[in-house]
Amino acid sequence: MKTPKNLPAAGFTLVEIMIVVAIIGMLAGIALPNFLKARTVSQANACINNLRQIDEAASQFAIENHKNTGDSLNFPNDITPYIKLNRLGSIPPCPVGGDYYQDTVIGTNPTCSLGSTVTPPHILP
Repeated sequence: MKTPKNLPAAGFTLVEIMIVVAIIGMLAGIALPNFLKARTVSQANACINNLRQIDEAASQFAIENHKNTGDSLNFPNDITPYIKLNRLGSIPPCPVGGDYYQDTVIGTNPTCSLGSTVTPPHILP
């Protein structure tokens, strides 16, 4: 059987493979910072949502127990019946790893232990 001797070898050259790897590297370099920024914004929004739920639970507690703005609040025991707890039976923690939430006075915004120390800040608007 005769085989043609002038056919080029099948496959990719080293230059073609290097170009593809360079393009993939550039796309990853563009996408990774955007992904990390989206993740931090999402975590901050989750924390702010937790703060909003704590504030609403404190308001419900105040209404049902005839409390006024400025009265003290036994956090978290007073609001536990008014908020959806996590699987451990406690108030959901800050997704970034903040140590605690705090709400001691009815009518004031609850705070996260991270507060404005991170970007974006974990502060209830």
